[in-house]
Amino acid sequence: MSAKGCLAANEWICGEYVRTRSQELTDATVQHVWITAVSVGIGLLVAFPLALLARRWRAAAGPILGLTTVLYTVPSLAMFALLMPVFGVSAAVVVTGLVLYSLTVLVRNILAGLASVPADAREAARGMGYGPTRLLFEVELPLALPAVMAGVRIVTVSTVSLTTVGAIVGFGGLGNLIYDGMDSFFKAQVLTASALCVLLAVVADVLLLGVQWLLTPWTRGRGRAGDGAGKRIGTRRVARVAKAG
Repeated sequence: MSAKGCLAANEWICGEYVRTRSQELTDATVQHVWITAVSVGIGLLVAFPLALLARRWRAAAGPILGLTTVLYTVPSLAMFALLMPVFGVSAAVVVTGLVLYSLTVLVRNILAGLASVPADAREAARGMGYGPTRLLFEVELPLALPAVMAGVRIVTVSTVSLTTVGAIVGFGGLGNLIYDGMDSFFKAQVLTASALCVLLAVVADVLLLGVQWLLTPWTRGRGRAGDGAGKRIGTRRVARVAKAG
């Protein structure tokens, strides 16, 4: 089948579709990336204080983890439908729903990361006069980054997928093309938009993995360093920060 005839024949793979609808594909991809990035960013801003609250007051940990887990179990179509009376038919419906879905993974990973910080590192920091805030931002959070970034990667990939469901309110990015293509049985549109969704998820995960690699150089040799590596790394980091200060 020739490239020019693939649209008329409604082929799954059609280069002519990509060429003639390139602007439409670009706009949908940009919207998809924007919704994903905003949702993950806001999710982090909400999850961070929730995780700190759960760690500070143990009585709050159960309700926070329970509520975020319950929110995660709500089907996406139902979630968006419940939010529509509040936000109307807008991108806020999709972003809010995706933020709520992200909380269970982000809160748990932030808590796990903070719990993994070696006690020796905390004690060394306190011995050097670190207060709670400085201890958190200069010692605990940097050492918790591997777990936090793992959560961000999981949430980002799942958000790329769930964004497509936003097509029910007209703000689904590539999902708009997928749903429209399914309604009209436009094969090339369905396959191309779906492939771009997969590509976005893979690219986002690889980019975040690279960011994690750059931000956590001490983890690269941990597998060879043995069980005491975390304690030594944490103590050395405290010493470097104190010296720089």
